[in-house]
Order: sequence, then structure tokens, then C-alpha cells
Amino acid sequence: MGAGHDTVAGELARRERAAGHEPHVVDVLRLLPCGLGGGLRHSYRASVRHFPWAYAGLYRAFLRGSGSRRPSGVPLARLAGDRLTELADRLGADVVVSVFHLAAQLTGHLRAGGELRVPSAVFVLDFAVHRQWLHPGNDRYLCLTEQAAAEVRRGVPVPVRTTGPVVAPGFLTEEPGAGPWRELLGRRAPGRPPVLLSAGAWGAAAGAAVTARLLTGAGYLPVVLCGRNERLRDRLSRIPGVLALGWVAGMPGLMGASYALVDNAAGQTAVQALARGLPVVGYRPLPGHGAEGVRRMADLGVSALAADGPGLLTALGRLAAGGPGRAEQTARGRGLFTEDAMACAAELAGSGVPL
Repeated sequence: MGAGHDTVAGELARRERAAGHEPHVVDVLRLLPCGLGGGLRHSYRASVRHFPWAYAGLYRAFLRGSGSRRPSGVPLARLAGDRLTELADRLGADVVVSVFHLAAQLTGHLRAGGELRVPSAVFVLDFAVHRQWLHPGNDRYLCLTEQAAAEVRRGVPVPVRTTGPVVAPGFLTEEPGAGPWRELLGRRAPGRPPVLLSAGAWGAAAGAAVTARLLTGAGYLPVVLCGRNERLRDRLSRIPGVLALGWVAGMPGLMGASYALVDNAAGQTAVQALARGLPVVGYRPLPGHGAEGVRRMADLGVSALAADGPGLLTALGRLAAGGPGRAEQTARGRGLFTEDAMACAAELAGSGVPL
């Protein structure tokens, strides 16, 4: 769903390949029969873009933790079981690592039943852990923060480790690509600090035009990341003083040339900003896990949270270059990156974890 899971899977695979191993990346939705996975992806994208209230209801029913009994993702996930076990056997896999909650339900179910004969690790990508990530059949859980790890420990009786997030190396180093971006943005709006507005890979954002106009009026250059939503990009491009971009390949450079990120999902774009040392402000979050993740990031002190337009401008004003607010927030964000998640998962290979 979206590009965040794919981005993390790709980076984990790159690290394993560099270490001399042979990774295989599989989209669990493609393992579902009869085009069911494509239908799920399309429905989720439509609800997030156009009917966020519908996704909020689904989140409350299926994902949010509660002491009461709630529907499980196992019946859906198990439809991909035969294909996953066949693939693991054919490739001679040593460990299966899930980076998507439906995959975690599937591997947990298969391990509990003895059908998946190699260990399974789950890398939880969310700051706020929802219940569909959790299945006691999995062998190990890896989390972004200690707070998330504590939630997992309360939900499943398996080993849990805090590794921090995963990003490509370019986000953790001084990216030379920032120079051309600074030049481009400076020509576009001299003297206006560029503020990124993230709408994710699908270009899902509530009130993006209103937020962009607010920032323009306050003296900023809104740079809206529209992902693959060309309609959103076309609409925002008509607003004077706004730079609307499609899919950006050189994100480390763009982040290095920017003043702050206004985020609505606590997803991979926000994680990349934390790694790059770009301050994050949560604003108008998407419903469900987006809203919970944005609040959790703010609770950790790695981002600010703005309740309204004036609050957004106040939060941005506190992030002046060289100021203590900016330095403290970015230091806390970079402090999350502690271990190599794939190395922790690979420890399970050949470890003799029982079925």
C-alpha cells in the first residue's frame, strides 16, 4: 500500500545484497488469488484520497487496539499461504521478513501451524502499532522506538527489539545533491524558505491548497510533494507562489535544501526527514494510523504538532536555522537510528528457532 513498504523492503534487500546474501522481495498482495490484492490496493487508495471518513471507520473496526474482540486479518492473509510457502521452499529461504501488516498476519499464521519452516521476523514500520501487525506465531519483532516495542510486547509473547527506522544511506550523510536544489528553489522564490508538504506516493492530502496558500502568505515557498497524483499536481501548480512536484527521485538533496517538512502520515517521508536532519511538523494528518502516528512522533519530541493554521506558522517559526528548537528536535530524530534492522532479522537464519 503506497510506496513506504516498497521503499523499506528495497533498502533491506540492498543491504543484504551488499552483505553477500541473496534477497527476494515479494509483494504479498500479488500472492492473493483472483486479483484480490489489486482490488484491496485500489480500494484503500480511493478511500484515503477521496473518502477518508471510510478509512477511519475501517481503522476503528479492524486495526485500532482494544480489549474487545475484533476482526482479524488472518482469514484474508491465509489465502496467500500456499503461494508463500511454495516460494520460500523453492528459493531455499533462510528467514522471511515482513514489512506490511497483512504479511505479518500471514507469516504468523503459517509459523503457528508449522507450514512455514523457516523463522519469520516482522519489521513494524509504524510509530503507533496497530493490532494487525501482531501475531504470536512470528519469531521476532523489530520496532522503530522503545515505545512501539513496549506496545508489541504487550500484544505478543515473542522477542522484540528496537532497531530504529530504515532509510537509504543518502539520508544519513551530507547529500551533494542539495546544491542544485538550493539553486533551483532560490531562483523560484528568492528569500523564501522552502517548506515541503508531503502528500505521499498517492498524493493524498487534506486541504493541501489551503495550507499552501497559508505558507505563501507567511513568506514561505510551499513545495508540495504530490507523488503520482497528477491531478493534485496540476491543481496546485495553478496557485501563485507554489511549487508542485511529482515523484522526486533525489529526495535527500531536496530535503537538504529545505527548511522543514509538513507531514500528514508519519510514514517513510517523515522518517527520511528525521534521518536527514530536516525538522518535521505534523499537520492535518490522514485518519487512522496516520493521525495516531503523527501524535506519537510529537509525543517522542522528534516532531512538532500543529492543531490549526496559526499553530503551523508558530511551529515553523520556532525552527529557525541555528536556533535551539531546531537543533534539539533534529537531534532527537536522528537519535532514533540505532541498529541495522535487517542484520537483526538475519540473526534468525540458522538459529534453530523451533517450529
